[in-house]
Amino acid sequence: MAFVTTQDGVNIYYKDWGPKDAQPLVFHHGWPLSADDWDNQMLFFLGEGFRVIAFDRRGHGQSDQVSDGHDMDHYASDASAVVEHLDLHNAVHIGHSTGGGQVARYVAQYGQPQGRVAKAVLISAVPPLMLKTESNPEGTPLEVFDGLRAGTAGNRSQFFVDVASGPFYGFNREGAKVSEGTIQNWWRQGMTGSAKAHYDGVKAFSETDQTEDLKSITVPTLVMQGDDDQVVPYKNASLLQDKLLSNSTLKIYPGFPHGMHTTHADVINADLLAFIRS
Repeated sequence: MAFVTTQDGVNIYYKDWGPKDAQPLVFHHGWPLSADDWDNQMLFFLGEGFRVIAFDRRGHGQSDQVSDGHDMDHYASDASAVVEHLDLHNAVHIGHSTGGGQVARYVAQYGQPQGRVAKAVLISAVPPLMLKTESNPEGTPLEVFDGLRAGTAGNRSQFFVDVASGPFYGFNREGAKVSEGTIQNWWRQGMTGSAKAHYDGVKAFSETDQTEDLKSITVPTLVMQGDDDQVVPYKNASLLQDKLLSNSTLKIYPGFPHGMHTTHADVINADLLAFIRS
């Protein structure tokens, strides 16, 4: 069991596979999952000769189920604690959904200023801002996020089944090839984590304005999203990310769902590999 302890005393669990002198790829998971969500990518890139690292966000997976710090600033600081503990350089940081927000803040505030980051990847990521506001009229209404909080605080187990079997992977679409194993694995990861972290995390991923984070990132960044993402609407996410980033490549995948790195891992992995090696 590998852990690093943050400045505020939280034990963060991480996996670190592969040659220590190989280029490191760091994977940042989405809500309410864990490092296990990247198993496919970890094994694929390990086979390509990379060093692969993934960690459980505080309150998620095997990391400490603390009461506080479930916000984007702590998420980024915790990511930095892992990176500094392993002394990673020339790293590629890859984040999905909430993990994409975590990548954006980490790269902007830690990785880039410290000269530790080579490239970044945002997959179905939440920046710049999910919530509908006066200045963000195309955002998602607050009532949607209140529903996520109600589901988490109510019957969390059934709610997680519903999310995984419905919009997350697009299994609610006509003709979708439903994978019960994928649904159960999503549920397993979610239920391993803390209800408090998941409840507070809704605010973190929906209300954090990361416009300035995106504007400050100068390393090459790959932006990837499906146009049938029912969780993070791509017109208010990847299209805006591409406009705000100064050195980005945008790839929109027709018909792909929010969890496309799982449902279409072969396509996503190939594109990730091409970008990393470019």
